[in-house]
Amino acid sequence: MSLHAQLSPEAQARLQAQRRVSTISSIVISLLVIVFLGLILAFILLPALEKNTPRIISYAAPSSNEDKLETKKLTNSVERKPSAPSSSMAKVIAANTSSPTAVPVPEVDVPEPSTDFGNGDDFGDGWGSGGDGGGGGGFGSIPATMQKRCSPEDRMQRLLESGGTEKCEEAVVKGLDWLQATQHADGSWGGSHKSAMTGLALLCYLGHCETPLSEKYGETVLKGMVWLIDLGMKQNGRLNTDPGNPMPYQHAIATYALGEATTFCKQLGLNVPNLAEVTQKAGQFIIDNQHTKTGGWDYGYSEDSGRGGDLSVVAWQIQALKACYHTGLDFRNLKGSIRKALDYVESCQSSDGGFGYRPGGGAGHAPNGYHTLTGAGMLSFQMWDKGSVGAVRKGARYISKHSKFDYDTADADLYGHYYESQAMIARGGEDWKKYNEMFRDELLDNQNPDGSWKAPGGGNKLNAVGALFQSDVHYRTCLCILMLETYYRFLPGTGAGVK
Repeated sequence: MSLHAQLSPEAQARLQAQRRVSTISSIVISLLVIVFLGLILAFILLPALEKNTPRIISYAAPSSNEDKLETKKLTNSVERKPSAPSSSMAKVIAANTSSPTAVPVPEVDVPEPSTDFGNGDDFGDGWGSGGDGGGGGGFGSIPATMQKRCSPEDRMQRLLESGGTEKCEEAVVKGLDWLQATQHADGSWGGSHKSAMTGLALLCYLGHCETPLSEKYGETVLKGMVWLIDLGMKQNGRLNTDPGNPMPYQHAIATYALGEATTFCKQLGLNVPNLAEVTQKAGQFIIDNQHTKTGGWDYGYSEDSGRGGDLSVVAWQIQALKACYHTGLDFRNLKGSIRKALDYVESCQSSDGGFGYRPGGGAGHAPNGYHTLTGAGMLSFQMWDKGSVGAVRKGARYISKHSKFDYDTADADLYGHYYESQAMIARGGEDWKKYNEMFRDELLDNQNPDGSWKAPGGGNKLNAVGALFQSDVHYRTCLCILMLETYYRFLPGTGAGVK
């Protein structure tokens, strides 16, 4: 006899209903878990998939088409190799050095470049009005100038609108090729005054928007930067290789270059080891060693010399501090230093509008009575948004009336015209148009086939002071490149530009 427990029909119905509810609940829970896990994976993976490496486009004249370039890696031997298509980073490796303060060798991610430049100041960030023409823009308008000069099409448009020709861009590229071919293995340039010569070469590349990520010149730029950084690390921020009279020139030019390099690398998210540290120390050194009485700067960075400085030295310090200002780094008393410096510059102007070597005229830099530092005086004000002051207007009239430039005669002062070309394009209008017609073709017609520039003067003694560029091919080539980059490195002082 067996006993069998049987459920009533009502109990069986309730049991089946419970089973159905349990099954449905399990399915719903499983789906929710899957969705939750999917959201977690998406949160982790999507940012990596969306991350892009910034691309810098280099211009190769005469083509005006913008070709996309492969992203590059920089290795510790500074050998550039294409990254895999799926790579989401560019690697920056500092060049090897035997220095006890060698630059470290990290690997860093490069995010999307930012376009947020500048950080307000009562001096202003631009050239200012530039004079009677109105308008603005220029060195200080970093968002416009840096972005525009990095685009081949915009660069050519700017060049042509400002009175240049396609030959100007071709000459610049040939000059950059020559600099690349003459760079020393350690990254420096020049036989003497290496820090200044290296700084000038870097300014030429940066003026053409060439960075460590550039396809053609990236290795060259990085090696030059690392050489200066290593020098600064050895000397606690000082960037000179010679003491005494050359010291303030070398240090300021090299600081100018590292200041621009720091701004570029910051906006690209590019971490070059010790670049910011050396730039900060180098800029602060300039501020801390300003002459206490005159507000100028003197040989050896003497703060209490009887000479009190001269405009030729002072102009480089002012340019360097402007580049430092744009980095966003912290510099103590920068604004106060510039105020005193501009007071010094103004004291150097003569009643005829020319800027003399020192206050009250002073000896030097006035061969045949012409004040060759007039462009330097004008530029000092223009770089700090004071392009419409009377000193600049008077200086522009002086240059328009008296300046001469004939490459194969004694009137071929490249140093003076380095400043005048920048000052006059910032001035704009008829002042720039007249000056451009005088200097442009003189430069274009005297470039050597290899990309360098021949010695100026045609065998004559130049109407110039300290004309080292007459014998130093690297120095004069850099000056000529920088003058031709003026068309897009600096905007005209008038808003409409120069047609």
